[in-house]
Amino acid sequence: MPRTNATIRPDLGTLAYEYSLQASQQGFIGQTVLPGFMTRLQSAKYPVIPAEAILEVSDTQRAPRSAYARGDWEFDWTDYACKESGWEEPLDDVEAAMFRDYFDAEVVAVQRATMMVLRSQERRVAQKVMDTGTFENAAAAKAWNSYADADPLADVEKAKEHFRFSVGLKPNALVMDEDVLRHISMCEAVMERVKYTSPNAIRGQLTLEQLKAYFGIENIVVAGAVFNSAKKGRPKKIEAIWPKDKVLLARLSSGGQDLKEPSLGRTFVWEEDAPGLIVTEQYREEQTRSDVYRVRQNTDECVQFTGAGYILTGVTTSGAGA
Repeated sequence: MPRTNATIRPDLGTLAYEYSLQASQQGFIGQTVLPGFMTRLQSAKYPVIPAEAILEVSDTQRAPRSAYARGDWEFDWTDYACKESGWEEPLDDVEAAMFRDYFDAEVVAVQRATMMVLRSQERRVAQKVMDTGTFENAAAAKAWNSYADADPLADVEKAKEHFRFSVGLKPNALVMDEDVLRHISMCEAVMERVKYTSPNAIRGQLTLEQLKAYFGIENIVVAGAVFNSAKKGRPKKIEAIWPKDKVLLARLSSGGQDLKEPSLGRTFVWEEDAPGLIVTEQYREEQTRSDVYRVRQNTDECVQFTGAGYILTGVTTSGAGA
């Protein structure tokens, strides 16, 4: 590894880590959809168990003095290659002195750098897992913001059926932008079913627990992260990172260091260079009389099993509504 005069700041690293844990409250879900997997290698090939091997059926009876039937399937192989990304925030000595009576400029610098890194990672994950060129997909029968005639449950049930008869998996999550979630709560067909188990349910304000029961799904993962798509110096244009016209039905990994479970994918983290999903460092830059705070990561966000995802498109359309 290259030498550096940057010092890892465990105290600020803890701050960055805690801040990233709070990211889910701000709608960052990338690390939930593709959980981290720590690896000693920057890049490598790794084995993947094909769905056919799991679903295979054959005659298992054995006659006396004969051999048992044996499997002859082989592992599939795929690879990952971690890449570094990061952001630096310089803090001039003069600015630090000017602002110290109002806020801790060091903390603000780390928080801003953390959000830059998380937002970049969020966009990478969203682009990969919401790609209809990668995953099987189908359009919703009626847009879910057509409240009078949409039937979200029927659309999701068809997607579940695809899961069962294509890869034999049961999905455990429905991933969507919070705008889509709001539309679901407004649908008449949804309220018609929910009212029997939750008589006090309020249209437009259904809870995640109510909707998990409605869809018969273990988790509903709701994205809310936004970004400014306007160029510097132009009026801001705030947009959602996750698409508002698609939802993803998926089998998400439970995390940890087990790659055997069939799941959508993982975020590989090269731990020799970055011993965590987020690393915080500080170094001195005398020519600008500044302390520079750097937040970085070395990752590859990988889709491992395309059969563990199914996309519903056209779940919202412009012009629809109550």
